[in-house]
Amino acid sequence: MKNEMWKAYARGMAAAMNSGGVVVPAALMRSYKAIGIADADMLLFIQLMMFRQLEQVDFPTPEQLAERLGTSSKAVGQQLGRLMKEGLLMIDEDMDPISGIPSERYNWNGLIIRCAEWLADEARQSIQSERGKKRTAMAKSADLFSVFEQEFGRPLSPMECETISAWLDQDQYAEELIRFALKESVFAGKLHFRYIDRILIEWSRNRVTNTDEAKAHTAKFRGGRGSS
Repeated sequence: MKNEMWKAYARGMAAAMNSGGVVVPAALMRSYKAIGIADADMLLFIQLMMFRQLEQVDFPTPEQLAERLGTSSKAVGQQLGRLMKEGLLMIDEDMDPISGIPSERYNWNGLIIRCAEWLADEARQSIQSERGKKRTAMAKSADLFSVFEQEFGRPLSPMECETISAWLDQDQYAEELIRFALKESVFAGKLHFRYIDRILIEWSRNRVTNTDEAKAHTAKFRGGRGSS
């Protein structure tokens, strides 16, 4: 009977553990490694958050923290001191306006700001990278249009420009395949967009993704046609 009681108690504790939790910013968990925060230091910050959020303790002692972390109070004290020197942790002093009793609380805004700066820099780099990719894609598209104009010996019409853009953006054909399809149309003496489109569709059906595969497919097609 006693064993059953302990099992029921364990189930109750498990339910309580699932329902109660500490709110840790997702951005903080994603970025702390990137700014050089060790797992042990992050665990200490999480313990500080837990003391505040769940137990309303703003300034836990090194002994209390050591008990949770499974280490010595001396080690915790050294860890706290190091984090303060690094500007990641501070101690705010306050005084109750009624009782006049002073109080202290840990402030980890330094950690939050450091992570926010890293995230902002990451976002900036991502935006710059996307802009660079777009500029490169636009330059390639412009160059591709020029190649078509050279082969056709005239400026492209708006509809022809839209066709090329659709090949790139909607059909997701590789630029090298479009260029090779253009060469094939020139070789066949059928220099018009419908013929180039049929070539690209044929390659797509046969899972041709690069010029080497296109050359092999074309050689096979020509060989089969020549032997028939």
